[in-house]
Amino acid sequence: MKNMKKYVIIGSVVALILAMVLSPFLQGNQNTSAEEAPMPATFSFKENLATKWDETIELEILINQDDIEKLELIYNDSTFQSWTNPSQSIKYKFNAGFYGLGTRSVRLLSTLKDGSTYLDERMVRVLSDVVPEIWIVESLKAYPHSPTSFTQGLEFDENQLYEGTGQRGTSMVAQVDLTSGQVIKKIGLDGTYFGEGITIFGDEVFQLTWQEQKCFVYNKKTLELKKDLPYIGEGWGLCNDGTSLIMSDGSERITFRDPKTFQIQRTIEVYSHQGPVTYLNELEYIDDLIYANVWMTNKIAVIDPRNGKVLAEIDATALVKEGKGKGDVLNGIAANDGKIYLTGKNWIKLFEVKFRKPADV
Repeated sequence: MKNMKKYVIIGSVVALILAMVLSPFLQGNQNTSAEEAPMPATFSFKENLATKWDETIELEILINQDDIEKLELIYNDSTFQSWTNPSQSIKYKFNAGFYGLGTRSVRLLSTLKDGSTYLDERMVRVLSDVVPEIWIVESLKAYPHSPTSFTQGLEFDENQLYEGTGQRGTSMVAQVDLTSGQVIKKIGLDGTYFGEGITIFGDEVFQLTWQEQKCFVYNKKTLELKKDLPYIGEGWGLCNDGTSLIMSDGSERITFRDPKTFQIQRTIEVYSHQGPVTYLNELEYIDDLIYANVWMTNKIAVIDPRNGKVLAEIDATALVKEGKGKGDVLNGIAANDGKIYLTGKNWIKLFEVKFRKPADV
């Protein structure tokens, strides 16, 4: 009997251990089965959507249960449509371009009669309906440019050229003589700061910093530092339209800011007909359009500031071959008195240029 009890006890212990070990797996199988049950309402498509500006598409919504009390279609956190006690599949005409270009979420929120809620979510990418024109750069005149200047911003004011440069320890804002490339007056940044894009608004020069989240503001005549303005995120390029400061951060986003407070006024996302245009760097506002260097390329994007559509892509490959020397990438756009100027980081030349279509004579 003692031996039998011993075997019974051992068997019980083994059974208990096996139950403990196998329990999570058994529960997992049960949960998996529950998770595979269809949600009350779902989109008929499994993948995310891509559509175009102002294009209307038909969404099909599948009703999988008959106890839905309320169904809501939510786009970019706004309820576009709601249904009470839906009993059959729904077809809905959907214009994803309502909020402009970019990527946003579209969601189905089902509320059942017992109060429980279920969410089915997809992403929607709205592309531009414009195929960008292709322009090229023609060099009209070359000027010397300091190969020690890691150009981040370029701008004219009252025929005076201003240049902002980067790299920690050598970042500066300077007044530069166009014909000689020599610095007339400058102010350097503390070695902890990496200078980025500049623009001139009124009597002040604004200069972004890369990761330090400060915009420095200088007197444009004396280059004395007046103040700094905080922001969140990275600073890349900067220009203005006479009303707002316009800023890039290395993504496809361009932000319009108040010149006095640097607070965000609005944001656009820059898209072509194929997708987002990222790595937007140095900016210039010319004839109501934004011109943006695309970092690590020989391209300049011409952007509609109202909606972010890329209207043209400028290929500056020929200019890079002529002016780069041992320098870095194309970066630096400035306009003055109907003329346009381009240069790059540590380039040996700065050019007066014009843009034209390849077919133009």
